[in-house]
Amino acid sequence: MVARHAKGRASFSVRRVVMAVLGVVVVAALAAVGLANVIHTTPTTTLGTTTTLAPVTTTTVSARVALAAVGDTELGNTPQLPANAATYFDRVRAALAAPIVFGNLEGTFTDATTSKCAKSSSNCYAFKVPPSYALDYRRAGFTVLNSANNHSYDFGAAGLVATSAAMRAAGITQAGLPGQIGVVREGPLRVAFVDFAPYGLTNNLLDPRSATALIEQASRLANVVVVYMHAGAEGAVADHVTRHEEFFVGEDRGNPYAFAHLAVNAGADLVIASGPHVLRGLEWYRGHLIDYSLGDFANYENFSASGSLALSAILHVTLSASGGFVAGHFDSVLLAPSGAASLDPNHDALTFVNALSRADFGANAAFIAPDGTIAH
Repeated sequence: MVARHAKGRASFSVRRVVMAVLGVVVVAALAAVGLANVIHTTPTTTLGTTTTLAPVTTTTVSARVALAAVGDTELGNTPQLPANAATYFDRVRAALAAPIVFGNLEGTFTDATTSKCAKSSSNCYAFKVPPSYALDYRRAGFTVLNSANNHSYDFGAAGLVATSAAMRAAGITQAGLPGQIGVVREGPLRVAFVDFAPYGLTNNLLDPRSATALIEQASRLANVVVVYMHAGAEGAVADHVTRHEEFFVGEDRGNPYAFAHLAVNAGADLVIASGPHVLRGLEWYRGHLIDYSLGDFANYENFSASGSLALSAILHVTLSASGGFVAGHFDSVLLAPSGAASLDPNHDALTFVNALSRADFGANAAFIAPDGTIAH
């Protein structure tokens, strides 16, 4: 995530050099601490343990998968941290409740001090919070966190390793690093999260052949496949799905429309997204729901939270054992100027998203009823 005002923009040329160097350093560090197999196999994480899964077998159990998903989250940037991180999600904790709760983690869980930013830089930002904050996420209900974004490597290999370790210790499944598929269980069912961003140090959505292969692999290993994409331009002017390649500060952020359709064609049962930092519309494609951006959900004192940028959401979806859409619900959320989320009794996000869906997808739009129900 890149900040939407003056204090959040790193130059594209600097990022390219940094990411190239980090590519070598990170792989070496992961191998050294024994995490290479986690990155390149399909893990399931329960209370900090990781195992490799056998291919999924057909189930006749009439089970369902219920999940909640939100967009970008960050709880500050050391030393600028909330007074009590453990209570930061309290106003939305009940609305988050679900067997599986997904969010995008912007930044790192680390105490590392060496970041990607040069000391002389005035427009490069690296985000970190203490590793103990992973437990605060878990206590708030989060079971899966995404690392496919442009802040996962803010503190290099050390930050990446610490972040992964903090998630495992908290019982949170990680997804989105190169070759990584996060798998969780709900009852007898396996649910795979395959997360992408337009970067070589994550599952790369700019490489459609590899992305397709990874989603197909997830389909063989799980009953239900959820694809997340951190894609698209940013800011209040980026609320529409253009159906074209989108760029931000000179950086190719992919074509979210094309990638979401590719994901469904490859086997995704649900596609969710964030990255534009503003809500986007909902679409039905081949009977599957695509949410093109869930916006920001927590951004303590780091990012703009005004106008449409203050609108957020909690998306609840229930899928059948074979991945078919059963039910959906959209909770409107409003961010305070400090970035904390609360439910919005005026349902402004619902109204905003319905207008975007109608404009961008016409007959294929997924509409939200006044009570938050997503009509199929």
